Amino acid sequence: MENRAEEILRGFQVNWICLKDADGGTVFWQGSDDLSLPDIEHQAKVPKNILQCRAVSREFNFSSKESMEKFRLEQKVLFKGRCLEEWYFEFGFVTAESTNTWQSVMEAAPESQMMPASVLNGNIVIETKFFDDDLLITTSRVRLFYV
Repeated sequence: MENRAEEILRGFQVNWICLKDADGGTVFWQGSDDLSLPDIEHQAKVPKNILQCRAVSREFNFSSKESMEKFRLEQKVLFKGRCLEEWYFEFGFVTAESTNTWQSVMEAAPESQMMPASVLNGNIVIETKFFDDDLLITTSRVRLFYV
C-alpha cells in the first residue's frame, strides 16, 4: 500500500512556470516541463537581465488529483551547494481534481550583494520542496543557466 505522499505525487503535476519582471510584466522565462519530478536535475536557461529586476513574479500552474490541506513550498537558492537564500510560500487548501495558478513575488537582494551572471551561470540550483503541511511530497532541483 502506498503512503500518502506517493499518492499525492502520483496525481500531482507542474503544468507550467513563468518568470516575469514584477514591475513591468516582461516575461523572462516560461517552461512547461513538469519540474515536480524528483530524482533528476532539471535545467532552465534564463536571460541574465532578470538579475537586474527589483522583483521577479513567478506564476506556477499545477494540477492535483488529490486534495491537500496546506500546500506549501520551501525553496532554497544553492550556489555551488551552499544555501544563499531561503524562501517559504504557502498556497493553502487544494481541491481534488483541480488545476490552480499560484503567483508569488520574490524581491532581489540589494545590488551590492548581487553576483554577476558570469559567476552564477550553471552554479545556481533552485531546490524546491513541495509539502502538504509537514508531509514532504517531492523535491525538485533546477540548475539555472544565464544566457
